[in-house]
Amino acid sequence: MNVDRALRKLTTGIYIVTTKQESQINGMVASWISQVSFSPPLVMVAVKKERYSHQMITAGKVFAVNILSTKQKKEVPLFKGTHGPEDKFFNTPYEIKKTGAPIIKDALAYLDCVLINQFVPGDHTLFIGEVIEGDVLNEGDPLSSHELEHIYGGIL
Repeated sequence: MNVDRALRKLTTGIYIVTTKQESQINGMVASWISQVSFSPPLVMVAVKKERYSHQMITAGKVFAVNILSTKQKKEVPLFKGTHGPEDKFFNTPYEIKKTGAPIIKDALAYLDCVLINQFVPGDHTLFIGEVIEGDVLNEGDPLSSHELEHIYGGIL
């Protein structure tokens, strides 16, 4: 039995989750995201507790899910790891919508969310956000874990 290998077969989307706390913005790559309700429209984002964005979402109470296209594979490394916000957004055009969390202009689509709840079932916090605005910005296919070499999943 190999649970680790089996978990790595789960297909996940690849997203950039952005957030805002006061005048600071940040963004991170995330793959554990899911819709959890129709009415109201709710989404869940899993964020490791040690991430800087975790602190910002907890304090700022907002986040946006930027849905990437297969053409945006090159942007993933920039939002992965410890790059500062000034590096992440230097060549990444974005705009601000209702919550203040950055919306990446080249994204396939976005969901702008207000934090309504959070749960800590393990080593990640599940942030539940109510989608207060969203739209399709560009045409294309969504980026998924199938297009990347490294899969964020399994067992450590």
